[in-house]
Amino acid sequence: MSQPDNLTQLLNNWAGGDQAAGEILTPMVYDELHKLAQRLFRSENSHHTLQPTALVHEAYAKLIDVDVSWQNRAHFYALAARMMRRLLINHAKARRAAKRGGSAVRVPLDEELHGDGESDTSLLDLNAAIRSLAHVDERKAELIELQYFGGLSLREMQAVTGMSSSTLDRHLRLARAWLKDALSGNS
Repeated sequence: MSQPDNLTQLLNNWAGGDQAAGEILTPMVYDELHKLAQRLFRSENSHHTLQPTALVHEAYAKLIDVDVSWQNRAHFYALAARMMRRLLINHAKARRAAKRGGSAVRVPLDEELHGDGESDTSLLDLNAAIRSLAHVDERKAELIELQYFGGLSLREMQAVTGMSSSTLDRHLRLARAWLKDALSGNS
């Protein structure tokens, strides 16, 4: 088999049962997901219990099991970013529930003393704000998801979305302003 040059072709060949495409695709996709996870974790609490490698393993396991007709590279990375976001949100919710004792009798503690719940709360708040933004402008919410949860740079987003840098910059500035307003409680 000749090696396809692009991710989309490899994804579609692999989805069609081509095991050789899967062998080429696996390290390429895994490496890229690991880079994305490392970028994402740079802004996380250093005591975060979920590590980039674990996030990549979980996201990759879900991506290889998804039954989808891959449209293009952008489609793949959008889905990867969405999966990473869901995994991080689910992890934050589980940590918050466990920290609060789940269904056990609640005994209030000074959370400031523990310090590890802040990133979970802010991640959950950010998730809620992005969901609200999606109701207003789905495209801007997707761009924030690609940037924050997918870890893509402006140049990478340009390649993935096909949007010009000025259009991306404008959409992202508006989206960040909207999110800042929503997170400050002014929306």
